[in-house]
Amino acid sequence: MTRSDFVSVTIITYNSGRFIKRCLESVLDQDYALKEIIVIDNNSTDGTIDILEPFEDRCRIVYNAENIGFAAAQNQAIGLSNAEWVLTLNPDVLLLQGFIEALVNAGNLDPRVGTVCGKLLSMTSAFDFPEKPLVDSTGIYFTPNLRHLDRGSLEPDNGHFRNYEYVFGATAAAALYRREMIDDTSVGGEFFDADFFVYREDADVAWRAQLLGWKCLYAPYARGYHVRNALPGNRRVLPAVINMHSVKNRFLLRMKNMTWDLYRRNFFSITARDIVVLGCCLLWEHTSLKAFPFLLRNWKSVMAKRREIMTRQRVDDAYMSSWFSFTPVSKPAPKKFTAAITRSKAARR
Repeated sequence: MTRSDFVSVTIITYNSGRFIKRCLESVLDQDYALKEIIVIDNNSTDGTIDILEPFEDRCRIVYNAENIGFAAAQNQAIGLSNAEWVLTLNPDVLLLQGFIEALVNAGNLDPRVGTVCGKLLSMTSAFDFPEKPLVDSTGIYFTPNLRHLDRGSLEPDNGHFRNYEYVFGATAAAALYRREMIDDTSVGGEFFDADFFVYREDADVAWRAQLLGWKCLYAPYARGYHVRNALPGNRRVLPAVINMHSVKNRFLLRMKNMTWDLYRRNFFSITARDIVVLGCCLLWEHTSLKAFPFLLRNWKSVMAKRREIMTRQRVDDAYMSSWFSFTPVSKPAPKKFTAAITRSKAARR
């Protein structure tokens, strides 16, 4: 294998006892010469640590003394990694055979691809698979009112996501990032912005990567399963702190990454959604109001990040605007990608 084939798998656990054993087993069972597996535990109290201990001879496991959040812990894991590719993985993901190889092969087809994602299907928290497979994610997209959603979410898996395509970004539940892109897009030494703590940090990375000229490729032959709790319409069953971070991070995304042209084009859609979000916080979801003092306290540091990103923008406004739509946007990848992958598989037989 060449250096471009090496992969570091980074997994963050926090009270993940229900999932982590099956997740790690699916990674270790991959027919692929992994560079390393790094697990950061954010001070779990549910028995996760006991489950991790038997894996210490095959994984590098770090036990944090406190919960520093998903974003900061992923940065910690990435800082410990050495491979050309970093696969961020949620503990509630189950990889099917060939997942990592399919992602790496796809990423190596285009040096401007900084992120690769595959097809995630839905499964229950008991790791049971639905009788009729449902799509969890085939990449993320943004709407004009600044919602970011998973492409194909809850649609029947009937084979309609079977082509290589460029998409806006990937869910960090299972996203392969090129080391060169990680280094290029990091701001203040951070790839994932620790201010996000949890939720939407992958959308922030995707938006910043697009601004800096990097592509995200969807590879249809990389398949896995994911347990997803945060879905549109189920905010009432989520912990209050998660909803607060969701509100906070909606505005952080904009403050850091939105160009004035994009804001002008979508002003009415954005404003209408803002009124709904603020109204819900004032009338029902009072705990989410804590998001706004955070934004005010950190205004200067967030604006400093914005200035760094905007001074390095490498794509024009029309290109960025083309990604924001109420229906999922994807752009076809060259047909030679499929042919190249087919030749590669044939050569290994």
